[in-house]
Amino acid sequence: MTTAKVRWLAVAAVSTVLALVAVAVVGYRVLAPAEVLTPATTAYPAAPAAPAGVIGTLNAAPLLVEGRLRVYATTRRVWADQPVDAATRRTPYWAYRRWPAQLVGVAVTGTTVVSRWSDGELVGLDARTGRIAWRAAGPPTDQGYAGRRTGASTVYAPAGLHTARTDDGRAVLLLADDSVARGFDPATGRELWRYDGEPNCRADPLTTAAGQFVTVDRCASPQVVEFRAAASGEVTGRWRPADAAPELAVEPVGCRVARSDCHALRIAAAGTTGPAGTAGGAAPAGVRQGVVTGWLTADAAEPVRSPELDDPASTVVDGVAVVPENGAVVGRPAAGGDELWRRPGAARILAVQPGRVHLRPESRELVNLDPRTGAELSRYPLTQGRDSTTWAPGFAYASDGFLAVERLTQPVEPDAPNSRYYLAAQPVILAAT
Repeated sequence: MTTAKVRWLAVAAVSTVLALVAVAVVGYRVLAPAEVLTPATTAYPAAPAAPAGVIGTLNAAPLLVEGRLRVYATTRRVWADQPVDAATRRTPYWAYRRWPAQLVGVAVTGTTVVSRWSDGELVGLDARTGRIAWRAAGPPTDQGYAGRRTGASTVYAPAGLHTARTDDGRAVLLLADDSVARGFDPATGRELWRYDGEPNCRADPLTTAAGQFVTVDRCASPQVVEFRAAASGEVTGRWRPADAAPELAVEPVGCRVARSDCHALRIAAAGTTGPAGTAGGAAPAGVRQGVVTGWLTADAAEPVRSPELDDPASTVVDGVAVVPENGAVVGRPAAGGDELWRRPGAARILAVQPGRVHLRPESRELVNLDPRTGAELSRYPLTQGRDSTTWAPGFAYASDGFLAVERLTQPVEPDAPNSRYYLAAQPVILAAT
């Protein structure tokens, strides 16, 4: 073999090795577990004083932090922008991304944004800076990202992720699935308590405004509703209505986002509750069959019967049951009593928040009422520019004086591709109320 040929073979071998190393490095960088954190570079913004009216449209569903930031979610990323009253999405104020885990849910408590990931990791972000405040190992989950284009279900109805507040004002983060539950301190990520039960025995988790963590014990016969202290995990009661069916379903009523801080619940036969599609206190779209009864959860004792909340389209805010009734919307004391107000005309209750009831009447406007008096606070067309007003509400979220609503193409086809399912490329409409 000539010297030239030996040199050629040596060069070829070295080149091959270098190429393989380069491929390996690129593959590792692409496929290896990783995270990217882009913290805030400007000061934490003030809450704006936005006048009542439509602000704009967004392509993602916002979760608000103290009325100062909008937080969004997608498959592997959670991020924030500001100001809250910007007409469109802005350059991220901060952003956090993980790979290859998928984002399962997001919750906000105080100034902590908690993200739950498909590998079980919990990450608490300081909303003021975007920096990681803590990490914790949560219960494993086989779930993945389920938020479609807007991320609405991931930020408004995160599966098994809830918040609560105790009587002394302490915040608690709750994680749950059909067999396990965990309580965490959302400020530090410290685990407060844990429960490990039999598989497939727990369903319909929610938290109450009285600081209780609620599930249905499906392995009991007949099934019962179990109450635990959110701060300690201690069982405080097991309850079922005297005339309830053997199998139960619990529907949250008058809650904040993520089935949390609920002021009431409805009990129905298992499998009869309607599809959840709102946040900030509005009721699910309906009940398919079975007897439904409403119950207040205003304190830590047994729920108190509230016939005013039997209607699956009703909700409660500021102690008032708001009920669509015979072509009108009516306000009554949720604990019972004389009618407080009546507003003629059929309307859909989109959502509620303290001091606000948000209605969409047949005129397709947004009407905002005082829940205690029924007085009209503001009214305007719920549309932006020349956008169609013929749409069905999807998730609706109310907080800090703002309202965000997903706009879905009619008729709604849950399995349709995003291009058909949503009304437009910017399907979320945002309004100040």
